[in-house]
Amino acid sequence: MASFPIDHHSIALDLTKLNLCPKPLPHASDMLPFRLPVVFPRSLRTSSRLLSSLGSNRVDPNGSVLIETTTTPPEPSPDVTGGVQDVYGEDAATEDMPITPWSLSVASGYTLLRDPHHNKGLAFSQRERDAHYLRGLLPPTVISQDLQVKKMMHTLRHYQVPLQRYMAMMDLQETNERLFYKLLIENVEELLPVVYTPTVGEACQKYGSIFLRPQGLFISLKEKGKILEVLRNWPEKNIQVIVVTDGERILGLGDLGCQGMGIPVGKLSLYTALGGVRPSACLPVTIDVGTNNEKLLNDEFYIGLRQRRATGEEYSELMHEFMTAVKQNYGEKVVIQFEDFANHNAFDLLAKYGTTHLVFNDDIQGTASVVLAGLLAALKFVGGSLANHRFLFLGAGEAGTGIAELIALEISKKSQIPLEEARKNIWLVDSKGLIVSSRKESIQHFKKPWAHDHKPIKELVDAVKAIKPTVLIGTSGVGQTFTQEVVETMAELNEKPIILSLSNPTSQSECTAEQAYTWSKGRAIFASGSPFAPVEYEGKTFVPGQANNAYIFPGFGLGLIMSGTIRVHDDMLLAASEALAEQLMEEHYEKGMIFPPFRNIRKISARIAARVAAKAYELGLATRLPQPKELEKCAESSMYSPSYHSYR
Repeated sequence: MASFPIDHHSIALDLTKLNLCPKPLPHASDMLPFRLPVVFPRSLRTSSRLLSSLGSNRVDPNGSVLIETTTTPPEPSPDVTGGVQDVYGEDAATEDMPITPWSLSVASGYTLLRDPHHNKGLAFSQRERDAHYLRGLLPPTVISQDLQVKKMMHTLRHYQVPLQRYMAMMDLQETNERLFYKLLIENVEELLPVVYTPTVGEACQKYGSIFLRPQGLFISLKEKGKILEVLRNWPEKNIQVIVVTDGERILGLGDLGCQGMGIPVGKLSLYTALGGVRPSACLPVTIDVGTNNEKLLNDEFYIGLRQRRATGEEYSELMHEFMTAVKQNYGEKVVIQFEDFANHNAFDLLAKYGTTHLVFNDDIQGTASVVLAGLLAALKFVGGSLANHRFLFLGAGEAGTGIAELIALEISKKSQIPLEEARKNIWLVDSKGLIVSSRKESIQHFKKPWAHDHKPIKELVDAVKAIKPTVLIGTSGVGQTFTQEVVETMAELNEKPIILSLSNPTSQSECTAEQAYTWSKGRAIFASGSPFAPVEYEGKTFVPGQANNAYIFPGFGLGLIMSGTIRVHDDMLLAASEALAEQLMEEHYEKGMIFPPFRNIRKISARIAARVAAKAYELGLATRLPQPKELEKCAESSMYSPSYHSYR
């Protein structure tokens, strides 16, 4: 099928008017027939005025128009070897003489096999092979998509190195999009660690070395003043979700600059696989303002700007131009998800654009929502309400303060007490020790609500002994900081200590699942940010939960999209947390789990989407009216299916 830009208001059927020919066409009597199929926008397919203007050109029921037009065969030239006329002057041009990269892309034959949106590989039927000029371009066998999935899983399981699996999956996404998503959906528990944390962290570290094809948009300081133009370079126009990073704080790995693109790409893969958002509606973006990572600046394979990070006004102006251009190009109902920005920028961007754009920070809000869901589920083991518990965080950045604030908000709403009162049972430890009132003048603004009256304490284990928390949460990004003494102290203070080691990737986890269960003598309620295998302790098998943001953001985003929400509200995050906590069954609790298995994630995402959408309608923030009667069914029916389509 021919694919080229068409002005939807003035459709030209002449090849010269479509700018498909580099020079005027000869007289019609000298031409040979040329059949060019064109697909018009859905909004124009039923226009009688348009159809009548097409004359004898045929229109099929899907709106494909087969235009009968003509072109001239090239005349042989004695100056050109190989029997091909040098129509574009490429053979005659020298390296110093620029040529026009002119091409007409028709999605049939060889081109169709290299179109990831339509390619089916060996699953093309015999009839499709005849109709779309694929004879001889494929081996003769025809196999089903299910067999393709089985074959790919067989191949992936033979790779010993996780990064090899990641690269194989990314290659599949670029060659056969539907097979990629079917593979991921049907094997989500096995492949989630491959396309997302922890493997994506290593992929970002080595992104310059493994980079083959660009995925998403790279917007650097060089594009300042031209960002709207850059957005219009993206081939898809109906964008519903943008995931954007500036690469300054990738997982727990620090500043990876432009190589942080692996995060938006991975997140949006999950938006489609887990939340059912169409791949064509997703746009990954990296804002490149440089990097302070000396290793990358000296790496010959680094793909980003080779300069120190821009800050202050220069940074703010670029981000503001980006946010303004996004709203201008895609409207105010496009979800903009911030990923892995450093603390100082993350909070400022969320505060600045939260009232003017549909923005969501996954590190602050997504992490908070999924952790709150785990804590609500953990009450099944320890009893009481959140108001009865005392919380101690190691780490006071985006994740730590975001989780703390959402916990306080939930306590405030359920206990009907002021938010300031709810915060008093929540304590945070940063790199300088316990955050207390005497430090208030020297700490960042987002830490100040957590500066309570207490004497200064430097070491975590001493803070545990003094505060006596029932819940210990790690968001420090520093591995092995929940030492044996810390975990044993938690077990001495509590019959069932809740220990959440949330830092990613696995190497940065505050402790392992085995350490938590062993040091607490099998009494800990444990979850982590990266996956850990089940642990056997004294004859009992414990299945550690993974407090993975992927539980929340795909369904949350789907809820925003299906309701046409224009702003994110904290009550939507609480609704998502409660919906996730409700998905646990008795069989899960028996294994010590506080998060449900990922194998049912699409059903879970639909329920979260329905609850988020319902809250949006309740708050008056939804614009898609009237409200559907059955939101969960609406969410399920709107989800993208990766099954192959049949081609005429």
